Amino acid sequence: MKAYFAGGCFWCVTPIYKIYGVDSVVCGYSGGDEVAPTYEDVKAQKTGHRETIELTYEPENVTFDKLLDIYFANVDPFDGEGQYIDKGFSYTLAIYYQTEEEREIAASRISALEAESGQKVQVALEPFKSFYPAEEEHQDYYLKNPEAFEKELIESGRKTI
Repeated sequence: MKAYFAGGCFWCVTPIYKIYGVDSVVCGYSGGDEVAPTYEDVKAQKTGHRETIELTYEPENVTFDKLLDIYFANVDPFDGEGQYIDKGFSYTLAIYYQTEEEREIAASRISALEAESGQKVQVALEPFKSFYPAEEEHQDYYLKNPEAFEKELIESGRKTI
């Protein structure tokens, strides 16, 4: 199965899922209408796409609900401007559902978080349209560029030293 989450900078959220039994994580773009967007255009807010990860998983190993646990534990669901230092539409949060069951699970989680926090959750819940893999240099960035990745995590505010 596949799941699609926009969690801000796709470099920063990719490795999180690799440790939770997800078969593969692909960085890419989703949510917009432009065909085959580029990183430069998405980052410049020209496409209507968000930086998104495509998760391939086996439901018997990890459930969609567990993927949502991981998602909400690694984003700021109340920031409607983006995530951490990355601001702009392409860095805003979204869950792209493919089935009514996924929509219901995600909507329930969003409602529960709002009730618990007393704040409006800034996560778009949208039907999945398409996914375009990002350029190769963005795939597994944390493995290819470990020092730059560590610096990105710290400078973004996602990790404190």
